[in-house]
Amino acid sequence: MRPRELIRSVQIALLALLAAPVILLGGADPDGAIPVLKRFLALDSPRALDNQRATAYRALRHLDGGNERMNKAAWMDVWTEADHAGGFTYTVVAEGGSEYIRSKVFLASLEKEREMYAVGDSGRAALTPDNYVFGDGGAAPGGLLALPVTPRRKDVLLFDGSIFLNPEDGDLVRLEGQLAKAPSFWVRQVQIVRSYQRIAGARMPVVTEAVANIRLAGRATFRMTYEYETVNGRPVGTPELRLAKADSPSQNR
Repeated sequence: MRPRELIRSVQIALLALLAAPVILLGGADPDGAIPVLKRFLALDSPRALDNQRATAYRALRHLDGGNERMNKAAWMDVWTEADHAGGFTYTVVAEGGSEYIRSKVFLASLEKEREMYAVGDSGRAALTPDNYVFGDGGAAPGGLLALPVTPRRKDVLLFDGSIFLNPEDGDLVRLEGQLAKAPSFWVRQVQIVRSYQRIAGARMPVVTEAVANIRLAGRATFRMTYEYETVNGRPVGTPELRLAKADSPSQNR
């Protein structure tokens, strides 16, 4: 495979990953759902309190990815803002490494996320009974409860794996699995891990990691972290301090 074909395959995989919305909405309780699943779905249902759902945020994201075999790697720091009224916007503030990855993977992925906000396509990737079949839970490390989830259709915005919930309140802590549909012929599978925290009362992603298995080129890796400045209009952090302390672009890595 030529390098450009490899990067194109990785781009498709990351587009699928990054296009998944920040806010994962719950929904109606499926018949016979276990109590912890009912609590999870109720947390982000339309009946939940407004301060439990993120309607707006501003965050500094750090993106890092590449493929060792092809000697391609890049990183980027991006301010991102989103709200239901104004959509999604982003501003690149620092970057380095492969220009092709930065333009054709990172920026293309952010553009796809902006488009999804504009058309209101978040329901296609939401963790709801419309999109997934939820299985019975079992104990997981860290005192969490692991529930298997099976996508109802082959879709690059859905995954096949498990969600990890706090057994006391049903809150989502982490999800793990692989994309339900291979993004292209060259990408055999994409394993993903996404971690969440409650910030200003809202469930927000804090780390997203992915490993794509590329035919003829091996593993391509990706990691994105979020540092929040505001959530629902409330100050929650000062991520700009990290940028201010950096003496050179390499220190942003």
